[in-house]
Amino acid sequence: MSDSTDSEPAELPPRSHWKRIRLVGKWLFLVWGGFSLVCAIGLGGFLAYQVTYGNRDKIDTATNHDIRFVLNLCELGEKRIVKVVHSYISSRSLTGDHLDAYAIQISHVELAELTQVKPVFNSGWYRGDQLPEMVKGSVDFVGGWLNEIPWFPTQSELGSSEIYVYHLSAYFRGSRPTAVELIFVRPRDRMVFYFGGKS
Repeated sequence: MSDSTDSEPAELPPRSHWKRIRLVGKWLFLVWGGFSLVCAIGLGGFLAYQVTYGNRDKIDTATNHDIRFVLNLCELGEKRIVKVVHSYISSRSLTGDHLDAYAIQISHVELAELTQVKPVFNSGWYRGDQLPEMVKGSVDFVGGWLNEIPWFPTQSELGSSEIYVYHLSAYFRGSRPTAVELIFVRPRDRMVFYFGGKS
């Protein structure tokens, strides 16, 4: 006859222990579900705001602080900023199409700063009537947007000896630009114009 202790099943935890585990699990799932719901509502609200009320054109709202990058990118330096005369920041489409433009009054600009020898990779200033082909294509791209920004120099002025162009970037589809970023200076009245657009 075998020993009765060998065939006895392992002792199960008390029923109250399982109830406690189920209760804790239930509360964890409830907390996680609530957290997920709050996150989903928050993200949905943010996206809805971005594509509706928060995605509107902003006209003449830019401050000196907002446009410092323009003068720093073209190496004239933000200390020259007197005021933002005009600004236009368009709403963004889902594909990123946009137009950003600024007219900035600066304290001074010397012709010598704009006519020095160009560094490598086509950066530096070009006179509007002496543009390399790629830069000219980018400047021509600006013409399609001028009805949105009537205070910007005209297409003919952008291609004249009155204007100097700093070519920041351009993206092309074939030979046609689809996005450009340019800075223009008109030394006679110490005006700087920024254009950033994508179509």
